[in-house]
Amino acid sequence: MKDVPARAIPRSVLYTPALSLDRVVKAWSYDADVHLIDLEDSVPRQERDAARSVCRAALEKAPCSANIAVRINELGSIEAVRDLVMLTESLVRPGFIVMTMVDSAAEVKLIRAILASAGAHPEIYVTVETPAALDDIDAIAAAADGLIFGSADLAATLGVEITWAGMLAARQAMALACSRHGTACIDTANFRLTEPGTLAEEIDRVRELGFHGKAAVHPGELGPINRAFRPDADGLRLARRVTEAVREADGGIAVLDGNMVGPPFARRARATVALGNAWAERFGQHAGPSGGAGGRP
Repeated sequence: MKDVPARAIPRSVLYTPALSLDRVVKAWSYDADVHLIDLEDSVPRQERDAARSVCRAALEKAPCSANIAVRINELGSIEAVRDLVMLTESLVRPGFIVMTMVDSAAEVKLIRAILASAGAHPEIYVTVETPAALDDIDAIAAAADGLIFGSADLAATLGVEITWAGMLAARQAMALACSRHGTACIDTANFRLTEPGTLAEEIDRVRELGFHGKAAVHPGELGPINRAFRPDADGLRLARRVTEAVREADGGIAVLDGNMVGPPFARRARATVALGNAWAERFGQHAGPSGGAGGRP
């Protein structure tokens, strides 16, 4: 990641359908960085007017609306228009808007302009779930604040199963584009809820690609996600030691604990510390004591 002021990036995003006010409010007891209220796929079409009412009421009850996200319907649909009207007229506005079925950066810029015209300036996250989005991924990453991988719709369009090999190219394209533009990079939810090994494997592999966090559709998955992606005290201490070792070597090569470190290692270490500090300032006070899926203290 380039050396720019670090953005606070959520490491866990819990999706909850706007089908019941009690259900949405209950979800806030789970230890997610961002709680997403879903107005799209998880809500039957005939219930979307009611879902908007649930969403608006939930926003007014939110303990920290800046860390609430709302996933709206596809731009170009009347449902999206109704979603935007509801959100701009709401007394309390979310800190994040998540877009769906985006094909180009122009859509991101349009949503941002519409919201700004009503005095709303949320972070805009884009669900990457179409071949067209992957074709325009660099421009979309530049226009958005974050990208979230949407494996289900992409796999359906491609006519393939949601496997690591089948989704690898899309994940790599996202990770590279997000790195170029300092954009948050969040992985898809795991849909095999009875297969914890699948979740663990995805977490390990997307971390290797450079993803910052992962979405979840069940609170039971928050523990592994939080432990893997949230800033780790030992990791931050090591990053600071790397930075200091390279500094003492006048910006050249140093040996730390038997390992060679140099300017690229120091650059990564600085980014690690900056991202950790930004996360702690925005999300850390809401994190559970062990990073698990239990209630907040």
